Amino acid sequence: MAILTVATQAFEGQRPGTSGLRKKVTVFQQPHYLENFVQSLFDVLPDAAGLTLVLGGDGRYHNRAAVGTILRMAAAKGYARVIVGCRGILSTPAASALIRHHAASGGIILSASHNPGGPDGDFGIKYNLGNGGPAPERITDAVYARSRDIDRYCISDQPSPPVDQPGRFQLEQMTVEVCDPVAVYADLMRQLFDFDAIRALFRSGFRLRFDAMNAVGGPYARALLEGELGAPAGTVVNGEPLEDFGGLHPDPNPVNAEDLIAHLFADDAPDMGAASDGDADRNMVLGRAFVVSPSDSLAVLAAHARLVPGYRQGLSGIARSMPTSGAADRVARALGIPCYETPTGWKYFGNLLDAGRVTLCGEESYGTGSVHVREKDGLWAVLFWLNLVAASGKTVETLVRELWREHGRCVYSRHDYEAIPSARAEQLMRELRAALPGLPGTTRCGLAITLADDFAYTDPVDGSVSTGQGLRVVLADGSRVVFRLSGTGTEGATLRVYLERHEADPARHDVPVQQALAPLIALAEDLARIRHHTGMDHASVCT
Repeated sequence: MAILTVATQAFEGQRPGTSGLRKKVTVFQQPHYLENFVQSLFDVLPDAAGLTLVLGGDGRYHNRAAVGTILRMAAAKGYARVIVGCRGILSTPAASALIRHHAASGGIILSASHNPGGPDGDFGIKYNLGNGGPAPERITDAVYARSRDIDRYCISDQPSPPVDQPGRFQLEQMTVEVCDPVAVYADLMRQLFDFDAIRALFRSGFRLRFDAMNAVGGPYARALLEGELGAPAGTVVNGEPLEDFGGLHPDPNPVNAEDLIAHLFADDAPDMGAASDGDADRNMVLGRAFVVSPSDSLAVLAAHARLVPGYRQGLSGIARSMPTSGAADRVARALGIPCYETPTGWKYFGNLLDAGRVTLCGEESYGTGSVHVREKDGLWAVLFWLNLVAASGKTVETLVRELWREHGRCVYSRHDYEAIPSARAEQLMRELRAALPGLPGTTRCGLAITLADDFAYTDPVDGSVSTGQGLRVVLADGSRVVFRLSGTGTEGATLRVYLERHEADPARHDVPVQQALAPLIALAEDLARIRHHTGMDHASVCT
């Protein structure tokens, strides 16, 4: 039993994105690739003596092998204890809850979230701090810098202990504690929601269809929805985590969750539908023949939070990512609380949550969360909606339409142009960025532009500044077009175009979204010359 020092050479491109390092499985399977990145992380972290680390992932292909490697490297780093989910599996929100519950120094989460899995799919790794939230740029930048000149890594020569059943094992001087991945998370949910009211809702005949997309959220949903809250067996579908997600694209949106959409729009549709993604941190909520946008979901939860036991004291504030619609802003104004606009990436919410400035937060990419953990949380959002339906006696659709009647509808869509050659995508953004200063005061496609900028954010808690967070074009009527390159893909670049306009007239709330946004779609093409740069006539996905 010894700690080995293994010579290695640096790999290009180990820069973490908004949600850690994501690459193809085949990239991570290269000799030394994972080890280099983990050692780069350990090299920038402080001494681990006496500290606890949480470890787990979404169960996708290569998860188990990576867990074994990281355990042996954590022993070499000198951690006193590693808490790992049984079978190496932890949902991202559950990992955050475990970090906080055990006062761990941090956690390593193995996930590529909503990206496809399997041997030819994607894999990812990220580090979360002791508050349970994703590492900020100062840490991820340091990890990347270290990865560029790393020449060795340290690893125990002992075999990794088994992780298929809960138990305690010794690896060098480190204790490995294999835990039930659901227990701590379930206890946290009991503290937040009125489980008696939700049980009564299911006893009344209320029907839910929850699609776990063969991903990590399945065991959590079955334990809580069917096991504890009394939803009928079969409420949770695709509930067994599979290494390739059963061939599904585990991204809960109307395009990739087409089976769920079909069930909710059928003649015998259940009362509510929901889905979570690969690592169970995202959610989609539907009523009967009614799709709830993520932006509206955040706003509805905020507007009715006092109906839920864990939030009856009211909200200190709301935070949303910049591309997310302004529906939450309007609710915040009505409640007399602040609404913060941050860059995309859950890490930007952490300081606001830690400082008590916000209680709820959300992103347009199907992520919603609160102060209970420092990650977005898919099942939590579904339980919140169930609690609202139970407490209000109103349907999902009624709750959203009441939001629109009171605040107007923020008509919203995101157009994704996927797998663009990176050089072309970057050229599009360079040209558009250079044109921004000349846009205010002009009229394009018949629309008056009042503001055009590259969004920058100054953290109100620690004063840190993040620049280059998305190109915004704002019109005289408040409508917006936003352009960003996504940091979550593994092939080429994904251009995301966000479109939003406010509709106050209730008679126009049911105009089809793409029709209502047609002038903004034309403006986006005019400004960015998307067809010219990408060669694509239309977006890969519209949500």
